[in-house]
Amino acid sequence: MNRAGLGALPCSLLLCACTVGPNFKPPEATTAQTYAAPGDSPPPSAQHVMLGARIEGDWWAQFHSPALDQLIKLAIANNQDIVAAKARVAQAQEDVNAARGALLPSVSFGTTVGRQKYGAALFGPLNFTIPPFTYYTVGPSINAPLDLFGGSKRALEQKAAYNEYRTHELNAAYLSLTANVTAQALAAASARAQIGVIQGIIADDQRNVELVQTALDSGSATRTQLLSAQSQLATDRTLLPELHQQESTARHALAILVGKEPAEWTPPQITLDDFVLPGEIPASLPSQLVHRRPDILAAEAQLHAASAAIGVATANLYPNIDLSGSLTQQALTPGGLFNGVAVAWSMAANFTQPLYNGGRLKAQQRAAINGYQAALADYRQVVLRSFGDVADGLQALSNDEDQFTSQTTAAQTAAAARELARRSYSVGNSGILDVLDAERFTAQAQLGLSRAKAQRLLDSARLYMALGGTPLPMAEATASAAANATEANRP
Repeated sequence: MNRAGLGALPCSLLLCACTVGPNFKPPEATTAQTYAAPGDSPPPSAQHVMLGARIEGDWWAQFHSPALDQLIKLAIANNQDIVAAKARVAQAQEDVNAARGALLPSVSFGTTVGRQKYGAALFGPLNFTIPPFTYYTVGPSINAPLDLFGGSKRALEQKAAYNEYRTHELNAAYLSLTANVTAQALAAASARAQIGVIQGIIADDQRNVELVQTALDSGSATRTQLLSAQSQLATDRTLLPELHQQESTARHALAILVGKEPAEWTPPQITLDDFVLPGEIPASLPSQLVHRRPDILAAEAQLHAASAAIGVATANLYPNIDLSGSLTQQALTPGGLFNGVAVAWSMAANFTQPLYNGGRLKAQQRAAINGYQAALADYRQVVLRSFGDVADGLQALSNDEDQFTSQTTAAQTAAAARELARRSYSVGNSGILDVLDAERFTAQAQLGLSRAKAQRLLDSARLYMALGGTPLPMAEATASAAANATEANRP
C-alpha cells in the first residue's frame, strides 16, 4: 500500500465510526394537573396555594423574619455539608475534563539509556556476535485512539451525567440546609413560647396555693384542697424540663448547621411572633415539579449515567484501534544524538478484537442494562414520593388551619371559664377543685394554641421544601453547563 493509502486509512475509519448504545431520553413527565387525592380536604382559606406558579426569590423570605434571613445566610456560608457538596461537584467536573482529554491524542516525550547484549544464536549460522553496547534514545511519541464505536464518548457522557448528579446533590443539600435551619429556628421559638405559657400557668398555680392556704388558715378550706392545689403546681412544673431540653437541642442544632460549636455560638432569641404566616404559596404543577426538585433531577442524572454505561459496555464488544507514532534520535553515544543520521521514526496501528473472554464482556453489558432498569425504577419511586410529599404538605396546611381555629376557640373559652371559676370560688359559690380543673383546661388550651401556631409555620416551610424551594444559582448554572457538555458529545 502506498503512502496515500496509508494516510487515507485513518480518515476512512473515522468516517465509519459510530457511537453504540442507547441515546438517553429523559422519562416523560406526568400529565397530572393536581396533587390532591379523592377525599382530601379543600385548600385553607388563610393561605392561598397558587397552583402552577413559580417560587420567586428566597422561599424563606416569605416568613418576613430578618433574624431567620441572617441565620440562613450564615449557614450557607459556613455549613460543612455545603462545603463537602461543592468539593464533590468540583471533583466530578475534573473527572469530566479527564474523560474529555481521553478523546484527544496524547503526546509524550521520553528518553532512554540502556545496556544491550545480543545472544550468539540470534545470527544463526553466521557465527556473528556483537559485543555489549550502550545506547541512547530521545524524542516525542504520539498516541491517537480512534474510538470507532464511541466507548470513550459514552464514558465522557457518563462522567458528565455523574457531574450533573453531584450538582443536583449540592442543590439538595442547599435546600435541606435552609429547611433545617427554618425548622430548628421554629422548634426553638415554639419551645420558648410553650415555656412562657407554662411559666404563666405555674405562677397561677402558685397564687392558687396561696389562696387556698389563706382560706385554710381562716377555716374556709380543707387540707385536701390545699394538697390538690399543691399537686397541680408540682404537676405543671414537670412540664418545664422537657421543653427546656427541646429548646436547647434546637439551639445546639442551629449552631452545628451554621458551622459553629454549640459552646462558642448562641443563636438569636427568635420568637413565634418574629414569623409571618405566608399568605400565598406558589406551587409547581406535577409536570413542572419533576424539573425542579433536586432529588428528582439527581435521580434523572443517575439514570442518564446508567444509560451511558450501557454504551461503554457495548463498545467493549467491538474492535479497538489505536494509532501511534514516534520520532526519535538513536545513537550509541550521547554525542551521536541530534544529527540527521540518528533520526528514527515509527508508525503503527494497533487493532484489537475480543474473541474469547469467558463471557465477561457480555455479562458486563447485561449488568449495565439491569443497572439502567434499577435506576429507572429508582427515578419513578423518587417522583412518586415527591408527589406524595406535596400532597401531604397541602393537606397539612388545611388541617393546620382547622386545628389553629379550634385551639383559638378552646383557649378563649377556657380562659373565660377559668376567670368565672376564680370569681365563683372567691365568693364561696364553688370549691377549689373547680378552679383547678379550669386551670388545667386553660393550660392545655394555651399549650395547644402555641403548638398549633408553630405547626402552621413549620408545615408551610415543609411544603416549600417539597416543592423544591429556591434553586441554588451556582448549582443551577453548573447543572446547565454539565447538560450542555453532555449534549455536545452525543452523536
